[in-house]
This record gives sequence, C-alpha cells and structure tokens, in this order.
Amino acid sequence: MEASYKEIHESFKINGSSYSFEELKEVAYSHVKHGLPFEKVIGDFLIDWLDDKDYVLVKTSGSTGTPKSIKLKKEAMVNSAIATGAFFHLKPKDKALLCLPADYIAGKMMLVRAMVLGLEIDLIEPTSLPVFDTEKYYEFCAMIPLQLQKTKVQIYNMKTIIVGGAAVSPSLKAAIQNVKANIYETYGMTETITHIAVKKINNLSSEELATSNNFKILPNVNISQDDRNCLVIEAPKLSKEKIITNDVVKLHAENSFEWLGRYDNVINSGGVKLFPEQIEAKLAKTISGRFFITKEADAVLGERLILVLESTSNTLEASVFEGLDKFEVPKKIYAIEKFIESANGKVLRHETIKALK
Repeated sequence: MEASYKEIHESFKINGSSYSFEELKEVAYSHVKHGLPFEKVIGDFLIDWLDDKDYVLVKTSGSTGTPKSIKLKKEAMVNSAIATGAFFHLKPKDKALLCLPADYIAGKMMLVRAMVLGLEIDLIEPTSLPVFDTEKYYEFCAMIPLQLQKTKVQIYNMKTIIVGGAAVSPSLKAAIQNVKANIYETYGMTETITHIAVKKINNLSSEELATSNNFKILPNVNISQDDRNCLVIEAPKLSKEKIITNDVVKLHAENSFEWLGRYDNVINSGGVKLFPEQIEAKLAKTISGRFFITKEADAVLGERLILVLESTSNTLEASVFEGLDKFEVPKKIYAIEKFIESANGKVLRHETIKALK
C-alpha cells in the first residue's frame, strides 16, 4: 500500500463527515478554539500532522522513566498505520472508535490510521467508562485495560479491540473469554510508534491456547536479544536505530516472544532472580484491589521482595499466597491509600515507594 502523510485518504471521515486535507485544517482549528478539552487536544495534534514539518513531537508516558518529548517521523507513523491495517485486515470505510486521549501516541495513532487507511472514525470523550453508540458496528477500537474492564458487556458491536498501556490481568482475561469481539493485547512503546507485536487473548482455539503467552510481531519487524536477554527491536520503517529495551523476553521463534518482565524490576534475593510481573500475575487471582511487587534492601539477602497494596490496611490472609513458590512470598507488606500515577493513568512504582517512606 502506498500512502503519504501529505494526503488524506478519500474514504476518511470524522464523526460521519468527509474532509479534504485543507478542510481538515479548519476542523482542527475549530476543535482548538471551540471544542471540549479532549477535542482541543485532538485539534492540536491534527494541526501538527497537517503542517509542513516531517515530524511530530510526542510525549512518553513516564511509566519507565522521566516523561519527555521525542520526535517521530510522520513517514514512520504512516508505516506503522499500514502495518496495523495489514495485520488486522482493515479496509477503507471500516468504522473505528477513538476513546483514548490524543495526548499520547496510542490516541494519536488511531487518528493517523484513520487518515491513512480511510477509516470512518468516531471521537468520544476518553474516560475510564467510554460512552459510545452500541447500535453502531465498529471494526476497530483501542482501549486501556480499565476501559475494557468497564465496557466488557457493551462491546458486542465491535469486531477487533486492541488493549495496551498496561498488562491485562488474568481476571480480566477470564472475564472476556466469551466476548464476541476479538481482543488483542499489544506490546510497544512511544519509540516504536505504539505496538510492534500483539497476542490474541480471547476466543482462543486449542492451537492458539498452546501459545497464548506469546506475542506475534507485525510486518517489517525483526527481534533478537542482548546479553541481558532483553528484547532488541529492528524496525527500519519505524526507526533508523535499533531499539534496545529493558524487557526480558523468551524468544520462541523468529516472529514471536514471551514477555517475562522488566530488567530494572528484577529482584535478586539471595541469588534467586524473581520477576515481579510473573508474581503479580499469580496474585491477581487472589488480591482484588490494586497492588504491585517490588524490592527493598536487605542485609542478608541483598534485596528482599515486598508487596505494596493500594489500601488502608497491610493485612492479608495467608491463603492469598498459597499459589506462590517459597521464594515468591513477600517478606513484607506495605499499604498506601492511593498509588501515584502518570498523566495517562499508569502506576508510577518508584514515586509510590518514595511516598511510603
């Protein structure tokens, strides 16, 4: 497929109306001047997209470091949109729903996909409980896990939903198994222009169940590992540089991998390496509220594993930990009434730990 950021697909629509390149500029200015707060953000992005520069500035979320703005080439964003369209078989005039904020890359890319692929996109306020027309059929939508959790009984009118921004919990996966829409968990970051890999998490065949933990990469992406067993991404259509991540993975084939956890989160407790994300997945079955596993210094073990609860109490029944190996049981439990979050709702673990002190 040939496409350019200097053109708008003839089938592209916003809220049911078609616009040329120049007409879309007027829509953008109108959103900025007269729109609701979420519409102003959309207008700002469209103005940036339609200007003469070959890049846009995009904010990172700050979930794995200090938030910053990075330059993304518009051509690379077009290539990302084409790859997503090819993987999910999206075609002109397909209906899409934008319920994510356009402040960050996930929301911006929904707009880019619509303009590049010729989708008819509806814009709604990006709340934790999106309010959309359940009588209208949507071929494509992107959500965060919290939105999926709150709308799981309302998404019968959708064909494909991609979920990102945070890991999908085992309890949520169990709750969506009989949902008609095909739901995919995504792997990616701002630097990779949203997802470069996906895995289906519901309506799984027996064959799919066997590899249900594995992400499958999108077209024109190559993966490998460094000496830390962290994922290395080569995607020349998205980035001229290799992207070296801090995500520890297990490669299963040249086009698939299993995510184990963050290298900077690994806990070395008495010589035993523990992945907080793996332990959290087990505890999600027995702890209903929000929590996370992390570490603190220990005179004997070097590092000891701790559990942090979003709660007013740090008391849990012993049965909560029955599914854990002996090294995975927290040595101490802390509680804090409210986790500290980034602007787009991700839990900031380091800042939350500091607030405990």
